[in-house]
Amino acid sequence: MRLHVGCAMWTHTSWQGRFLPHPLPPGERLRAYATWCNAVEGNTTFYATPSRGTVESWARQIAPDFRFLVKLPKTVTHERRLTDAGEELRPFLHAIEPLGPRVQALWVQLPGTFGPSDVDTLAGFLRGLPDSYNYAVEVRHRAFFQDARAERLLEGALAESGAEWIPFDTVDLFQRPPVTDAEREAWSRKPRMPRRSKALTTRPVVRYIGRDDVTLTVEGRRYWAETVAGWLREGRSPTVFIHTPDNTEALALARRFHDDVRALVPEVEPLPEPMPAEPLTLF
Repeated sequence: MRLHVGCAMWTHTSWQGRFLPHPLPPGERLRAYATWCNAVEGNTTFYATPSRGTVESWARQIAPDFRFLVKLPKTVTHERRLTDAGEELRPFLHAIEPLGPRVQALWVQLPGTFGPSDVDTLAGFLRGLPDSYNYAVEVRHRAFFQDARAERLLEGALAESGAEWIPFDTVDLFQRPPVTDAEREAWSRKPRMPRRSKALTTRPVVRYIGRDDVTLTVEGRRYWAETVAGWLREGRSPTVFIHTPDNTEALALARRFHDDVRALVPEVEPLPEPMPAEPLTLF
């Protein structure tokens, strides 16, 4: 039983000098972030496969129990739509290999047009992946959330490969009109997804996006604190990523979420002490 929490990135301009030391060389930024949270979304791999040397640098900066959720390249999921994607997949798997068990799961984020008629393609793709990793799938076609038959079809395909279904909870984001520029942008870009909280494996993953108002985000994610606490009591090891539209307070909110769950399940191990944002002085 272990709880991992994190954000969508490990560096953000608004965190510099507030939560994380500044300036920091690139080879130290993940190390500093890892004193606040013990997981991170690997979103950048969706756009470009990093060099193996870059990934080796990531691995050197983090403890063995830190976790990455690493997104498959868009050439595999969105352009090839999981078909004949070996040429794109092989260099990606080679590049991320240095992370080893730090990979919580390989993240298969599918486009909104990938629907029930494509489930057989997904099942075949998952069967062809190496068994050295766990896998987690994020779907955005509404039929999977509104049609019980489509839901069962997807769950069956995931169960066959032991893969998890990642919910992207945007309910609170769209609950009231946007009031900041970042919220307005999020309204135009983020999918309106129903809330789903059914875990299929012992390692559920949740992506939650709240509002730029910290109070609203804390109130909204209370549902997930209680759900995650229940999973932990069942012996599961969940990973939760906290987003806000501007992500200004996301780092502190993710850590606070971990504290909220520990208040419900005291057996959860505490996070490490954060690295000071400013150097210590004698006076």
